[in-house]
Amino acid sequence: MMANTARLRHPAWCWRKWTNRDWAIAAVAVTAFLFLLSSLSDDPRRDRRGGARLPAGDPAGAAADLVDLTLLRDTGAKGARCLDGSAPGYHFSKGFGAGSDSWLIHIEGGGWCASLSSCSSRAKTKLGSSAYMEQQVSFAGILSSEPSQNPEFFNWNKVKIRYCDGASFSGHPQSEPKAFLTGCSAGGLATLIHCDDFREQLPKDATVKCLADAGFFLNEKDISGNDTMRSFYHNVVQLQGVQESLNKDCIASKEPSDCFFPEEIIKNIRTPVFLVNPAYDFWQIQNVLVPDGSDPSESWKRCRLNIQACTPSQLKTLKGFRDSLLRALSEFQKSKEGGMFINSCFIHCQTWFGETWHSPNSPRIGNKTIAESVGDWYFNRRAVKQIDCPYPCNPSCYNMNFS
Repeated sequence: MMANTARLRHPAWCWRKWTNRDWAIAAVAVTAFLFLLSSLSDDPRRDRRGGARLPAGDPAGAAADLVDLTLLRDTGAKGARCLDGSAPGYHFSKGFGAGSDSWLIHIEGGGWCASLSSCSSRAKTKLGSSAYMEQQVSFAGILSSEPSQNPEFFNWNKVKIRYCDGASFSGHPQSEPKAFLTGCSAGGLATLIHCDDFREQLPKDATVKCLADAGFFLNEKDISGNDTMRSFYHNVVQLQGVQESLNKDCIASKEPSDCFFPEEIIKNIRTPVFLVNPAYDFWQIQNVLVPDGSDPSESWKRCRLNIQACTPSQLKTLKGFRDSLLRALSEFQKSKEGGMFINSCFIHCQTWFGETWHSPNSPRIGNKTIAESVGDWYFNRRAVKQIDCPYPCNPSCYNMNFS
């Protein structure tokens, strides 16, 4: 999930022509992937067990894989470094059995820094320096190696790319028959940005698809009528100097920061994409719809932290926010190759928690978990365009409570 929600932060740029900096960032993922390919052997699967940072009560926590951090060396020549100049890193879990030749690349979330001061502060955390990164992280949900928790992808090679530059991600593996680029939150948005680049790095006959979890951020006014998120994206575009990397057709007719939003990005994606998104995304409610400073009377104080505390009038406003999401997805919904799972839960990321990805208590639409829906779509078993009814109709929802 997003770290430090006091700031708005999320990466997005529509690819057209890569700058030197973009290629430098891409080099991190490419180098990691090639290193992993060269180090593969017939060793049996690693069996690392440990606790996961899952939602409270997640029974899968005790079965999560604990995976070591690996730092990439000799990437400085291309400028691929964390904010503080330290080496970037990744976590790798080797595939086994029928999944030995398939790859799932997961992009970590963590947002943006949109000013020099925020980038300087970020450089002293794990989101800006590998010196502060955990030496091991839990692989749960879509990264789990447990068939009961991750029935479709449990035996695949899985890589989690750590996020430490405060700007853009990239993942571009090569030469495998199946590959799946995923990410949640800022990583989900980065997945949309780089999905086609990822596709172009693999053989034409490879099955390549992408999944963005909680990465569809809306260009909506907040409750006070201000364009908080749009203003934030404007600052990011100016600070990062990414307007030259945005889609030229988009920026020819729109303000560059508008081209930073997923609604514009997905218009140009050619690779099959699956969107997992809660219609009542708590991060967006707390940072886009009701950001700090937009509610001086504090009438939204309880509602923005706990949807069960919302008044009927506030629920009507939240439903309007949901309606905006569905309108933004209306064209994508017509896509034959795209898939979606839009539930009515008050949550953010859902694919990397065992409780929400696939468990007896997972959110369901049409009696299908997120994992089952994604599997049906990825392996072409059926078309998946799941849109939930408005809150509070779905009793299977896992709703966060911050109060």
